[in-house]
Amino acid sequence: MAKEKSAPICFGTPEGVTEGQWFKGHQELHDAGVHRELGKGISGTASGGVDSIVLSGGYVDDVYGEEEIIYTGEGSRDRETGRLYADQDMASRGNAGLLLNEARGHEVRVIRGLKIKGKKRRRATGGYEYCGLFRVADHWMTVGKEGFLVCQFKLVKLSPGEVPAAKPISLPQGESTAVEEVMLRAVEYQRLVRDSKVVRAVKEMYDNTCQICESRLQVSPEGEAYSEAAHIQALGKPHGGPDVLENVLCLCANCHALFDRGALQLSDHLEVLDGLTREIKSKLTKIREHNIKIEYVRQHRQRWDDRFSTPLDREM
Repeated sequence: MAKEKSAPICFGTPEGVTEGQWFKGHQELHDAGVHRELGKGISGTASGGVDSIVLSGGYVDDVYGEEEIIYTGEGSRDRETGRLYADQDMASRGNAGLLLNEARGHEVRVIRGLKIKGKKRRRATGGYEYCGLFRVADHWMTVGKEGFLVCQFKLVKLSPGEVPAAKPISLPQGESTAVEEVMLRAVEYQRLVRDSKVVRAVKEMYDNTCQICESRLQVSPEGEAYSEAAHIQALGKPHGGPDVLENVLCLCANCHALFDRGALQLSDHLEVLDGLTREIKSKLTKIREHNIKIEYVRQHRQRWDDRFSTPLDREM
């Protein structure tokens, strides 16, 4: 017997389905055309977009509201432990598809799992509710509570009859596919970080010497050294940190990676803390002219307050 082909991507609410309608399981969702992918949380492709998603409490960084949802994309999760094991990226099928929705103005159906239970593999024991149509209003990448980069999307509920607006992108030269265009938007703010005048200033201020471990990584016979600038309150969405000298540290690559992932933190007295135990490790090196603002330090520390809660598992 030939394998049955998947139904094509179809945006909008299927005929005969109403908002608030209850479904027993994935098979009923599939049969009604509400969610085409049996057992998966995202239905769609990188080249065609995403027509539906299922909210099943799968990621600790998700925020589910009635009118606005912060949705963590797919990828890099261990099926046995339920934990992330690597950074996510925007190039994976579902994440790229959601970026395409934003660029082209395609709506996405949202289904919410009810009575989610289970420690590692979460299940909707109370069935599923169709929550209506949402637009992909924004996206970003950020370090999540488990210490890895996650792709996140802001979904906003559409009013009856509302049509999402497309976000066309103009590239400086040549032509590219729509997927490549939205990828460009996903990494644009990272380019700004690398090119920032503030970044260059803090490196010069400390002669490329790490403020945490005091190492200076010389990379040429002439004495040139390599360092990285770490924003204390992260730039971009959702953290909104400013690109100012008071919000930047000069760090080596190792300490930068640990700081960005919460494994190194700072106290209000600028002591270096072990981010896993909050024990004091050392004192941050700081010259008098570098006026680090404590409000940024506190925001960075607060990001990790509940990072060790047990991660939940989105249905695969």
